[in-house]
Amino acid sequence: MERSSKVCVTGGAGYIGSWLVKKLLERGYIVHATLRNLDTRLRLFEADIYNHDEFEPAIEGCEFVFHVATPMLHNNQSSQYKDTSEAAVAGMKSIVESCIRSGTVKRLIYTASVMAASPLKEDGTGFNDYINESCWTPLNLSFPYSNQNTLGYVLSKTLAEKEVLSYNGKGGLEVVTLSCGLVGGDTLLPSLSSSVETLVSQLTGNLSTYNNLRLLQAQLGSVPLAHIDDVCEAHVFCMGRPLVTGRFLCAITYPSMAEIDWKFVERPERGIRCDSRKLIEKGFEYKYDMKKILDDSVKCARRLSVLK
Repeated sequence: MERSSKVCVTGGAGYIGSWLVKKLLERGYIVHATLRNLDTRLRLFEADIYNHDEFEPAIEGCEFVFHVATPMLHNNQSSQYKDTSEAAVAGMKSIVESCIRSGTVKRLIYTASVMAASPLKEDGTGFNDYINESCWTPLNLSFPYSNQNTLGYVLSKTLAEKEVLSYNGKGGLEVVTLSCGLVGGDTLLPSLSSSVETLVSQLTGNLSTYNNLRLLQAQLGSVPLAHIDDVCEAHVFCMGRPLVTGRFLCAITYPSMAEIDWKFVERPERGIRCDSRKLIEKGFEYKYDMKKILDDSVKCARRLSVLK
């Protein structure tokens, strides 16, 4: 593909989106995004995930679209949607339809979450023996350590991913979803991302983010991890690699909370076999192991004075 190709990154001002925009610009792509930057190859668009029509100008003329944006906190008073999951699914439909209408978009890559891939059994009686791309989080269950926001996030990411996968091959559009683990590493932003806050919560003692870590362990039987650099490289890989479509787990390691071995630990009650070879078998290579993910996350937290 030509390096001058136009690509769109929704959510370009977020943790993953900002790094992804940076990588794409460094490789010569023309990027349509919402991130503020004076680079001449970065065209900025004002777009709110709750106002779907605003994404159409950003998508127009692009060959590839990275849908990173996701609604997080919901305001019933100012939204036409009842919750974040309804907004996420409606937003997904709108973006997919804009991609098809454009006549130029070849592939849509969606930043999904491993929280949509729980190996829990549908009846809640325990875990399946493995976690891989065939796993979907049962939405009829309640999860320990969750709250309204985290439950809304799990629901929205699960429903949105199923929605976008249903469009794979329609209107000539190829769809890839990357079910990313808990993402660690440095940030381009002035504050710590929620994922890194969760990752270092055993050091900070922040109960709210620590409960997010406990939720991951309870829901997945492990804490899937990925380095921010690997996550962004996986997105770029899925853009340019022929015959890469469908769902892929994106995590290099699946430790338990005890294996992370920081001061707030709990003994895992079970070990789940994890199979995320599908992306590797397509040719992708991870660069960063668990130690590097944790080290870079701690360094980032210290740089931003979240840790002393």
